[in-house]
Amino acid sequence: MHSPEHCFTSFNASTSEYFLPERFTFPFYYEPHPLCLLAVSELQQHLDTQTDWQHDFGLPAAKSSALPEVNGASLNVDGSDALGKMFGVLLVKNQQGELGYLSAFSGKIADQNLLPHFVPPVFDMLAKDGFFIPEQDKINLINAEITALKHDPELARLHARLADETRLAQQQIAAHRVTMIENRKHRKAQRLAGESLDADAHKLLGIQMSRESVQDKHRLKELTLYWDERLASAKQAYEQVNGHLSSLKLQRKNLSGALQQRLFDEYRFLNIEGEHRSLGDIFTDTIHKVPPAGSGECAAPKLLHFAFKHGLIPIAMAEFWWGAAPKSEIRQHKNFYGACQGKCQPILGHMLEGLAIDENPLLTNPAEGKQLEIIYQDDDMLVINKPAEFLSVPGRNIDDSVYSRIKQLYPEATGPLIVHRLDMSTSGLMVIALNKAANKSLQKQFITRTVNKRYVALLTGELSQDEGIISLPLRGDFDDRPRQLVCFEHGKPAETRWQVISRINGRTKVHLYPKTGRTHQLRVHSAHPQGLNMPIVGDDLYGKKSQRLHLHAELLELNHPRTREAMSFSVEADF
Repeated sequence: MHSPEHCFTSFNASTSEYFLPERFTFPFYYEPHPLCLLAVSELQQHLDTQTDWQHDFGLPAAKSSALPEVNGASLNVDGSDALGKMFGVLLVKNQQGELGYLSAFSGKIADQNLLPHFVPPVFDMLAKDGFFIPEQDKINLINAEITALKHDPELARLHARLADETRLAQQQIAAHRVTMIENRKHRKAQRLAGESLDADAHKLLGIQMSRESVQDKHRLKELTLYWDERLASAKQAYEQVNGHLSSLKLQRKNLSGALQQRLFDEYRFLNIEGEHRSLGDIFTDTIHKVPPAGSGECAAPKLLHFAFKHGLIPIAMAEFWWGAAPKSEIRQHKNFYGACQGKCQPILGHMLEGLAIDENPLLTNPAEGKQLEIIYQDDDMLVINKPAEFLSVPGRNIDDSVYSRIKQLYPEATGPLIVHRLDMSTSGLMVIALNKAANKSLQKQFITRTVNKRYVALLTGELSQDEGIISLPLRGDFDDRPRQLVCFEHGKPAETRWQVISRINGRTKVHLYPKTGRTHQLRVHSAHPQGLNMPIVGDDLYGKKSQRLHLHAELLELNHPRTREAMSFSVEADF
């Protein structure tokens, strides 16, 4: 079922009018080749019509007017049926020189990783005669025992007893220490009063005071010994049960670690040179050293490994999302996405060695030929209109930026210059500080949120309401930077107010007022189903790429850093 003949799919339509690409796709940022679009169209038709298996992608069979529509498919906004998947196609030539394509999906579908029409995983961990399922069963049994112990009333009772005994011991010992202090003060007063007594009486008083002091100390010692014995008994009873729990957790940790390491060794990836590298070996060269969960299960490594293994020549590749999005991520049904950075970049770095690949467009300076427009300047500050696709500060691979340009134009400027940033793809107003005092004053205004900012954006759909507030916490996607996720557990608070300006030809022009300034805040709040559920036009991360991102910082109001004069600047968007 998963031989080259079964996985290689010939095109239904004629491909004679298409030209083949000269180089293989740069998998992390690309425009799908026309032949990949044709292959994707056929694969999507297969997904719509196949009856070999069933999987809930969160796509209702019949469209509902109550559900938002993205690219013609109704999706669940709350993500309750968010079982969408990433699919990929790999354009290949077989050994007979015939052109066709391979198909793959990420992870599992319908609780299976082997399905007709799709290439198999690099390593089949679900194989019935393999090691993974028996070892996973052992871990699952330990998990069940750990869960049972955690909910055992006896463990809770013993823990409560230990806590109560500890509290009582502390209270009684602390109370006796207070009594000792009061007794000491009383004895001191008696000694002072007894200085007028005759020698014999004074001596007897001293003996009595010493006896009382010794009695207090003996009582403290007895009390401490009494509670030490009680606490030791309570601890022993608790540890007998809890120690077994700790032992099970350690056993689970060791079994999981050994199983994970064995999986790292079994996932072995080929490249066009016929070289194998294991998952564990590949990730030793990365910062974290250990592969993230799910590494090697994405569509791209599956496709390339199968092609190299069976002598098929890779020509181009594309990956798309099918179904409803997860609650945290922004994934649009049928949209194309690059391979993920955290899981796939190290693997594909090995697999694509020796293959002629398109240039990385992210290494090309997007600001080349563009100029910064200075709106206002004095001895303390500048206000500029930053073009779209222009870095605010130097990037990892590109130095050209607002910072470097201003540094060249104003070599005598002191301080860090940059007070705030705009996303590279966003155009609009930025304020620049030309000295340290101005930078400190302006930064304080941004930190205390006294600066008024207004953006204008063009959305990909028509909003039914006229205004509202979006409050969705954000954090970085550690597996796929620079993408951001909505995360109510670990995300930072992010709030955006919005107002509709106009609705034209199925699109909506809006004003956006960010209360906070999180990375990609306006883009995520616009695109996420719990936000406006409409990506900004031209958003290549959370929507569809076009000539530019239609997001512009058009209004900036602040106080002059030296004179404190209220200042307002505005520049209309060029879209």
